[in-house]
Amino acid sequence: MDELPLLIVDAANVVGSRPDGWWRDRPAATARLRDALTPLAERGRPPELPPPAEVVLVVEGAARDVPGVPQVRVVAADRSGDDTVVDLVGAAPQRRRLVVTADRGLRERVRALGAEVYGPRWLRGE
Repeated sequence: MDELPLLIVDAANVVGSRPDGWWRDRPAATARLRDALTPLAERGRPPELPPPAEVVLVVEGAARDVPGVPQVRVVAADRSGDDTVVDLVGAAPQRRRLVVTADRGLRERVRALGAEVYGPRWLRGE
């Protein structure tokens, strides 16, 4: 098993989990999420996510042009964001995979592939 855990974040679902006005500017809200994720690559989120980790943010729709940064790889979904998250989980069976989403259907799909699932509050340390 690869030592570096893979943290995959469902951007649309996590951004939409807080009524902070994200709907006025989805790309900016997604970029804020991306920037908030950067410390996780080096520091992790003990105890569930020991450092370091590969952090991947899956974007779609109006946010699909948000660029990645060195600590966070951004993957723009060709189809649905959920399908892209499932594809990423399925492509790394040898790694520990953690998925952040509140989407029940997506949670079931990635758990069936052996991924761990956490909700958006986990990212905020709540």
